[in-house]
Amino acid sequence: MIQATDLSNILFLDIETVSQYPVYDQVPDRLKPFWQKKAKSILRKYDEELKEEEIAQTYTNRAAIFAEFGQIVCISVGFISRDKKTLQASLRLKSFAYKDEKKLLQEFSELLNQHYNNPNKHGICGHNIKEFDIPYICRRLIINQLPLPNILNIAGKKPWETKHLIDTLTLWKFGDYKNYTSLNLLTAIFDIPSPKDDIDGSQVGITYWNEEDGLERITTYCEKDVLATAQLYMRFSLAPLIEEEQVISMT
Repeated sequence: MIQATDLSNILFLDIETVSQYPVYDQVPDRLKPFWQKKAKSILRKYDEELKEEEIAQTYTNRAAIFAEFGQIVCISVGFISRDKKTLQASLRLKSFAYKDEKKLLQEFSELLNQHYNNPNKHGICGHNIKEFDIPYICRRLIINQLPLPNILNIAGKKPWETKHLIDTLTLWKFGDYKNYTSLNLLTAIFDIPSPKDDIDGSQVGITYWNEEDGLERITTYCEKDVLATAQLYMRFSLAPLIEEEQVISMT
């Protein structure tokens, strides 16, 4: 399914995002009209006057998925290497997780600039990264007034100029763009072992804002998704899965 690629040149990636503010009441007045308009679109109540409770609840539930109203709290990455003698694959995981988004983005950018800076050689792999993770990261970099790493400098690029962005969702579509297939479903049908999740995607915001160890739990969850994506890529490549004892977290 996938042509032979040097796995050491691929960075596997996942991000976790939350709203910029814990609750809608704390959103600056200059931004509230824009969220009110967004809430109408989300709820498909274009011609109705929304109740304050509806606006607030929609913010809690959905603000995190929009780069204009959310922020990144964790970027987890993974890179595969092979033992020179046995050729056994191992995966190393590392996370950038801070409440200071700018620091998080700066450190992630340093990794890209130092080790994954050539789109003709290196690749970034994730599930739905072309529609979510990569655009979100790029937008938050600009909002934080940080330069785009070369491999993410994709504004205005043609599809054939972004082949270094390897999206497992797109690979699975085989040209069928009608449906979304979740990472969890794909790992299930490919019989990829998955540790029991402490939280799920819908609980990230609540966990971050309300729990003392929330960011640590989110980081663990994010790294699991990176592992799942790497294993899915191995399945797509018709290669053996990475053994559990060969997965190392450097966080």
